[in-house]
Amino acid sequence: MRRVTTVEPAGAADLDGLAALLVDAVEGGASVGFLSGLDLEGARAFWRRALGGGASTWVARDRDGAVVGCVQLHPSAMPNGAHRAEVAKLLVLRRARGAGVAGALMARLEQEARALGRTVLVLDTETGSPAEAVYARWGWQRVGTVDAYAADPYGTLRPTTILTKRL
Repeated sequence: MRRVTTVEPAGAADLDGLAALLVDAVEGGASVGFLSGLDLEGARAFWRRALGGGASTWVARDRDGAVVGCVQLHPSAMPNGAHRAEVAKLLVLRRARGAGVAGALMARLEQEARALGRTVLVLDTETGSPAEAVYARWGWQRVGTVDAYAADPYGTLRPTTILTKRL
């Protein structure tokens, strides 16, 4: 079983692994906010900002301690939203997919969300992507879709599906 650990806000020790993970996702065609051509320095710059932004971040590691996956929980900062949080950046290296990494990360995220009193989770994923089917198997409910929500890495506008889960 791979270890899932918390990334500290300073995150410097995991910065290179997180950057490589993000570049791998974009190169694999994942619609995760970036266009084709993302390099390691651009990915490091993203993670430097993201790790200091109030989200909790977890990484999964292989037996050698290398980062093979990550996920973030963004708790709502609004007083009327103290019960909810957004899930973001569930990423798994292409070479590590199918080995339970994403499931382990989401189990840890849900455990921590419950501990924080968050009972409603929300996320979005590219409509028709393999991830959409995985979330459905994990008990996430489809809320709806938004056409032309975001460009994929090649610049084509794609729809996104909004999903929610009650804890």
